[in-house]
Amino acid sequence: MSLVPPKSKVRELQATLHAKAKGAPAYRFYALYDKVYRLDVLWHAYDRCRQNQGAAGVDGQTFADIEAYGVGKWLGELAEDLRKKTYRPQAVRRVWIPKADGQQRPLGIPTIKDRVVQTAALVVLEPIFEADLQPEQYAYRPGRSALDAVQQVRALLRAGHTEVVDADLSGYFDSLPHAALMTAVARRVNDGALLALIKAWLEMPVEEEDAHGRKQRTTRNQDEGRGTPQGAPLSPLLANIYMRRFLLGWKKLGHEARLAARIVSYADDFVICCRGSAAQALAAVQTMMAKLRLTVNETKTRICRGPDEPFDFLGYTFGRLFSPRTGGSYIGERPSAKSLLAICQEIREQTGRRWLWLSEAEVVRRLNSLLRGWMNYFRLGTLSRAYSGVQAHARFRLRQWLARKHVKRGRLYTRYPDNALHDRLGLVRLQPRRANVSCAPA
Repeated sequence: MSLVPPKSKVRELQATLHAKAKGAPAYRFYALYDKVYRLDVLWHAYDRCRQNQGAAGVDGQTFADIEAYGVGKWLGELAEDLRKKTYRPQAVRRVWIPKADGQQRPLGIPTIKDRVVQTAALVVLEPIFEADLQPEQYAYRPGRSALDAVQQVRALLRAGHTEVVDADLSGYFDSLPHAALMTAVARRVNDGALLALIKAWLEMPVEEEDAHGRKQRTTRNQDEGRGTPQGAPLSPLLANIYMRRFLLGWKKLGHEARLAARIVSYADDFVICCRGSAAQALAAVQTMMAKLRLTVNETKTRICRGPDEPFDFLGYTFGRLFSPRTGGSYIGERPSAKSLLAICQEIREQTGRRWLWLSEAEVVRRLNSLLRGWMNYFRLGTLSRAYSGVQAHARFRLRQWLARKHVKRGRLYTRYPDNALHDRLGLVRLQPRRANVSCAPA
């Protein structure tokens, strides 16, 4: 018999909180902290963290360690620490993730204990704030995705909102001002214990290794009163809560109606689709972001006067496209050059010399997982040229890997023709799921 409580009770709790928040927009929830350490909520939070895997934090504790100790016992002790209010967050381990432009993005890895408690808090808070988030917000929300945002941008362009502010905020997660953010949270949460917990998470020190492998801790978030670590389970919700202030202000100040300027937002990445008023919209954004203590990246933010000035958003390039069948033009989207470069680099990595010790089946399995994930996201707009290019690169790299593994030379295409790669080895064929280009004239 399973010792894990049924998830139905957690769903019932979330449904109740959401219904209350939706039905009473001004209501402040005053008894939430005790729900964070409910055992069924903690079990649910642990399961979610376990599914996401993730590395150990600064304490070195892994999921295998916890399971060897006993998950039920570990969660029971954590619940008791929370009940007695003796729980204290530990430092966040910082790692750096390479970006497509050659720069690095900081990623914060809390300990598993902190991840579980934050996820438990997210289980309680998310249904409350989901009732308040704006329709322009597509990131980190149940039932919404980046592809929904892509389709909304396409719809706005085709409806005549063809002047676009392609906006970029400098270090959004690292810039969130704690005082203003906590005020936004407290607008709905009147539970002092939970608010204190959120504040403690915002102020967690950061540990990283220097060039000599020595560990150093900094308290920059606490000292400067801003920032939330990317990689912490609660950070996406906090980022959405603060971005909501900008979106609400945009409408309440009349910018949306006066400038015919519609925003599509995915976390800190957003575009403003306008009807001939992009310059005014950009000026309004700069003024509002300064008041919100956020910084517009002047070098990356630009105005695109479409459809002949394309722009990128969420991995897609939007602009004027041409039908290979009729020759007519239309406004649409296609996978961006950066996205194609990124997938080709990943394919190259998966077929490098370092993997010669793997079996053919394992290399193909890894490639297929990568390609299916790419196809699952890039399934909108004009795809034939992008799919053909990625397919050709995957075949070329797999042939190169096979030749190195088996020390073969000569005409690799003759030795490993396309049909052999797909039919014998099982390499996935890149094919659009459906005809998904509905052409509206440009």
